[in-house]
Amino acid sequence: MEILRCPLCRAELSLRVERKEGEEIIAGMLTCTGCRTTFPIADGIPDLLPPGDRD
Repeated sequence: MEILRCPLCRAELSLRVERKEGEEIIAGMLTCTGCRTTFPIADGIPDLLPPGDRD
């Protein structure tokens, strides 16, 4: 988490964990502390694409 930054404005990201297996975060949400954009975490992988570019 220390090195992750918002790809849009470079602010820090806060983490909300929805599901965890051991130390691995399986599902959750990253939220930018600057622009407030949210990035989902699914199957252990954060989707850091801008919201308009996601499937």
